[in-house]
Amino acid sequence: MGLCRYEDLPRGLRHPEVKEYYDLLAKKKGQLAVKRAFDVVMSVVMLCMLAVPMTVIAVLIATDSPGGVFFRQKRVTTNGKIFRIHKFRTMCKDADKKGSAVTVSGDARVTRIGAFLRKYRLDELPQLIDVLAGDMSFVGTRPEVPEYVKKYTKEMRATLLLPAGITSEASIAYKDEAELLDGAEDTDAVYIQEILPAKMAYNLQSLREFSLWNDAKTMVRTVLEVIK
Repeated sequence: MGLCRYEDLPRGLRHPEVKEYYDLLAKKKGQLAVKRAFDVVMSVVMLCMLAVPMTVIAVLIATDSPGGVFFRQKRVTTNGKIFRIHKFRTMCKDADKKGSAVTVSGDARVTRIGAFLRKYRLDELPQLIDVLAGDMSFVGTRPEVPEYVKKYTKEMRATLLLPAGITSEASIAYKDEAELLDGAEDTDAVYIQEILPAKMAYNLQSLREFSLWNDAKTMVRTVLEVIK
């Protein structure tokens, strides 16, 4: 999905705070086109390569606990569009009705196989479907639930100019986010008031410095962190 004309952006994105980022990205439309082409080709290749492992994971999830194989939840992507993200289910059935939208360390809702999938980020593999559909990219701001997006400042909304991502510099820096929330009396409040602004600082910096080279470095750093 390319960068649309500024005049065609939703009213909620047409602010001076967002315009600064829009103008920077508008100068890089060629790189954005290559980024989308890479997303399409690589997501197809990876879905083909990972078809068997993903099938095995699906069987393990189905036999480990009651509930569906996939976790589908409303998230926000380009220009404020709502989509339903694809992830392997790592929590008990109806977990979203039994607690916060964020997960803490030792969360009782996480299943046995779910803990393993989360540790190695294997639960993210189905998001390749979202990348192929254009709702996500390999690198970009992680998609938040609508309730959290409503808390964005005007500047934070600039992250909605591009598709949400599977990984980002913020994701790497806050890979232990669940542990940071551990023990918080109100996890939603701590996330919105402390962690979200800190992550957004990374995301906005990545927007300012967007380039295919930086995207490539983020992908490599993500793989290294998972291995480590």
